[in-house]
Amino acid sequence: MRLTTKGRFAVTAMVDLAMNAQNNAVKLNAISERQKISLSYLEQLFSKLRRAGLVESVRGPGGGYVLGKPAGQINIAQIITAAEDRLDATQCSGKADCHGGAPCITHNLWESLNHTIHNHLSSVTLAHLIAQDQTPKEHVVTLTHIHV
Repeated sequence: MRLTTKGRFAVTAMVDLAMNAQNNAVKLNAISERQKISLSYLEQLFSKLRRAGLVESVRGPGGGYVLGKPAGQINIAQIITAAEDRLDATQCSGKADCHGGAPCITHNLWESLNHTIHNHLSSVTLAHLIAQDQTPKEHVVTLTHIHV
């Protein structure tokens, strides 16, 4: 699976932006500090996210970035696709030429996995992730069984 740090960091940064841009634009250096992601890396990612229409830049005093759409309309697949260009489990990048110009014997398996992952990530929005983060965390008690 080729989900790189680009995709992971893009999702993390977008969740941070969605949580912190309620009334004002968010500066990338603030996201960088909170999430421990290099500022130059964030600048590259946000350039791609802006081109994809997922964020908008705000110039001037108090400038930074805001979401390009409501959090409920931005899904995780869109973010990863903007950052990575493609999330792909096949060796042939979906071209079906992985075995001497023909599909390998497991091509359909990996292609099916691609569809399953894409469908799942498309069903999860930034709003879902924010809501999960706001859900009170229950204390988990682990019991150890002693066998005699």
